[in-house]
Amino acid sequence: MKNLVLIDHPLVKRDLTILRDKNTRSHTFRAVLRRTASLMAYEVTSDLAIKKSVVRTPLERTTGYTITDQIILVPILRAGLGLVGGFVEVLPDARVGHIGLYRDEVTLQPVDYYLKFPSKLNHALVLVLDPMLATGGSATSAVSVLKSKGARKIRFVSLVAAPEGVRLLLKTHPDVKMYTCSLDRELNAKGYILPGLGDAGDRIFGTAE
Repeated sequence: MKNLVLIDHPLVKRDLTILRDKNTRSHTFRAVLRRTASLMAYEVTSDLAIKKSVVRTPLERTTGYTITDQIILVPILRAGLGLVGGFVEVLPDARVGHIGLYRDEVTLQPVDYYLKFPSKLNHALVLVLDPMLATGGSATSAVSVLKSKGARKIRFVSLVAAPEGVRLLLKTHPDVKMYTCSLDRELNAKGYILPGLGDAGDRIFGTAE
């Protein structure tokens, strides 16, 4: 699919297997998700703008590089928080906003309850983080809100995605590039991704145990 990047590194495939396993406990799930997020960050930021600089080694001066792009991470609460730590490890200068959305269990439509963003969204590369791209409702709503606040360069990052969600995000926001570790088969009647990995928020925070 256009604008969909599949991150298929062997280490990501290994970690995704652990995350899918229903027997993986919350403390392990959190640690592996953080590690996977760091691996994903390399792919998502592979085209960042850089400029040359001068650095002095213990022996001489040489050419170095600095990142010129400003980066803002926007996790969709609450499950998106599980990806922030891994991204911040490799992007320590990134600023972090938050967007709170929950899915109505009857209509499956997103409802927002919290918005807090850093300033100058229009000058930054904004990475929207959510482990699951299911129906696409929360993703499209989050991107719409960010655009209304001035964001112009947005990428959506998920651990697993359903075709239904990918199609909706592509249709609604064709300018937004998506990154995921797996394009799963489908959604079930309750809007859960199959084969998926269950409810990511519950598994991160242990609320289903």
